[in-house]
Parts: sequence; C-alpha cells; structure tokens
Amino acid sequence: MNKPILDIKDVPSPFQWLTLSLQHLFAMFGATILVPYLVGLSPAIALISSGLGTIAFLIITKFQVPAYLGSSFAFIAPIIAAKAGGGPGAAMIGTFLAGFVYGIVALIIKKAGYRWIMRLLPPIVVGPVIIVIGLALAGTAVNMAMNVPGTENYSLIHFSAALVTLAATIGFSIYGKGMLSMVPILGGIIVGYLYSLAIGIVDFGPVKEASIFEMPDFIIPFVDYNVKINLDIILLMVPVAIVTLSEHIGHQLVLSKVVGRDYIKEPGLHRSILGDGMATMISGLIGGPPKTTYGENIGVLAITKVYSVYVLLGAAVVATIFGFIGKITALISSIPTPVMGGVSILLFGIIASSGMRMLVDSKIDFGNTRNLVISSVILVVGIGGAFIKVSEQFQIQGMALAAIIGVVLNIILPGRPEVAENMFEAETEKKTEEKNDVA
Repeated sequence: MNKPILDIKDVPSPFQWLTLSLQHLFAMFGATILVPYLVGLSPAIALISSGLGTIAFLIITKFQVPAYLGSSFAFIAPIIAAKAGGGPGAAMIGTFLAGFVYGIVALIIKKAGYRWIMRLLPPIVVGPVIIVIGLALAGTAVNMAMNVPGTENYSLIHFSAALVTLAATIGFSIYGKGMLSMVPILGGIIVGYLYSLAIGIVDFGPVKEASIFEMPDFIIPFVDYNVKINLDIILLMVPVAIVTLSEHIGHQLVLSKVVGRDYIKEPGLHRSILGDGMATMISGLIGGPPKTTYGENIGVLAITKVYSVYVLLGAAVVATIFGFIGKITALISSIPTPVMGGVSILLFGIIASSGMRMLVDSKIDFGNTRNLVISSVILVVGIGGAFIKVSEQFQIQGMALAAIIGVVLNIILPGRPEVAENMFEAETEKKTEEKNDVA
C-alpha cells in the first residue's frame, strides 16, 4: 500500500476539506438520486438520509472507517411492490425492518463471530441473487428509455435522449481519467440533460419557481401513515438484507485492502453492519430508501489516497444541506425519464455483471452439479417473478423468494465447502497456490 496523502484521522485544511468532500458527494450523487427517482420517493430525502446515515455510520464505527452510504439498488423492486400494496408508509416500514435485521445480525456476530454468516451467504448464493437484481429491472430501464413518460407509447425522440445518455455514460466509464472515471453516472446524466434541453423535453419551469430553501417531503411514521407491521411487508423487504449484508462484507474487505487496515477485526464487522443498519433505519423514519456502502466512494479513496474520515463527514454534511435547497431538488426532479432510463440500462447491467464477476472471482465450478442447481433455481425463480401466495397478507415474491430458496438449497444440499477461519485466509491460500503453480 502506498503512503496516504491524508490518513484516517488527518484533518484537511478548510479548502481541501470542501473540495475533497464535494468530490465524494459527486461520486455517489448519480446513483443515490437514481434510486428514489425509480421508486417514486423524494431525491431530497435520499440526499438527507444518506448524509445523516453516513454520520451515524461514522459515529458507530468510532470514526475509523472512511465509508459513504448511499441508496441501495437491491431494494428497488421490493419498494415498488410495497408501495403498490400499501403506499409509501409500507415501504418505509419495510426499510426500517431491514435495518433492524442488520442490528440483530451485528449482535449475533459480536457474540458468535462471523463464520456463520459466511456459510449462510457464500458466493454461489449471493452471485446469482445479484444477477437477479440487475436483470429483473431490465424491463423497467428499457421502458423508461423508449416510451413517453407515464405511457406505453414508443417515442424515438425520447429514446434518442436515452441513447445519448447511455453513450456518454459509457464514454466516461471507458475513457474518463482520474476522478472523471469515478463519476460516469453523473457525467452521463449531465450530457443527457443538456441534450434533452436541446430537443425540448425538459420542463424547466419548476426549477425557476422553486425557492432557494424548501422543506423536503418527509414521510414520518404516525404523522403521514399509521404503523402497521404485517407478514407481507416483512417477507417482501427483509429477505433482501441477505444480499445487502453480503455486499457490505465485500465492501469492507475491499476497503480494508485500500487503506491497509483490517476492518473486520477493528472496529469489527459487527460495528460496520450496525452502522449500515442504523443508516437504513434513519432513512426509513424520514422517507428515504435503504442505505448501503458505496463502491464508487471506495474507488475515490483508492485513486486519491485521501482516507480521512473528516472528508467523508464533510460530504455527509453537504449532502444533508443540499436536501434542503429547493433549486437543487427541483433541478433533480426535472431530469427527463429517458435520461434516467439510459443510465439505468448500463447500471442495471453492471449490477448483473458484478454478480457474474463474483462467481468468476470465487472460482465457482459449474461442473459441480450442486453449484449448477443452486444458481439455476435462483436465476429462474428470481427473473421469472415466481411467488408464493397463501393469502393477500402472506406472499413471498421474486428476488426475496429466490434469495430464500438459494440459502435453503445451500444448507440442505450435500457437499457444502468449508469457510476459512480468517476472512483473509482464503486469499492468502490463493496467492500461495498461484506461487506454487508458477514454480
């Protein structure tokens, strides 16, 4: 590891602080506002909840883990389904419960260690479920890109905006250098927005009318909705935590490598998972989507070698302030649907591809019938939209059902591989094997 420019507890100068914090804010911005856009929640609340959630995470991890928490893509389909069945309140209850599950898992890890969760969520289960998350949303992305917003009518004009956005996003991803390569989504949205302005599909009126400072549309329990927990909400939202917990562990391992610390041991996996869960619960209490650590921000750390938690804290504070600026919120809301559709085509595909990458990196042998069975069942159940419906109040749908079936198959089928005592042991053994192969 190269020597950091600013280490974990280093405090930057005021100008550095603002500049570096804005950099992290821009890295997460595009993806974080895309989630509420897709599920019909307030982008302003998404910014505020990401800021408050990140602050909570930093406090719980004792200001040792430089991570930023943004909107989770894994919950898009469940939130849409929850809103359709019980309104925004149902989605918020489900979000809070998903965060609560994180807290329970954190408590168990503190008492019993982490090996059990690694056995419960191996790559052969998590990889295919991540693929399902991306591909199950493919139809949504294409409809947003091709059709007149709010209809099923094809429009070449709107589709052209999606294609320009997609091309720009791909261009920034492939040819962008330095920080630009970290914000391809934001760059693509900006290019798509400018093109949409040129072809006349942007309504700039709300931006002109918006006040500089505005109170966002918070969704508060017992004020905006009655809190009623039922089995349907639990089964719709909570199982998705299976996927996001694995995502969290993966991010912590990568972050540990980037900054040269073992975050699984100190401050401990239980603290980082609890921080993630607390951020999600805070989001659920004010009307935002569930939270997760962001790979984009880890990428910024790797490129800049600035690991200061104060920089992440600054990004969280600025994001929270942005949520109360009406002009910014109105500008976000004015982004045309096909622009978001163009970004989504690439982003949802990348989510699916990251699931395939997990399988490849973990060297999953599909000549092994056990692995073939688990992955095949997860993919068809999840992408096909299968569901178990006992009554209107009791049903398990799509991705949640696929995740549960995957976990069960992994437990009951013979031939389950052992998990390394130390989470870094497997990587060490892999490097040793590679050296022996060379020799």
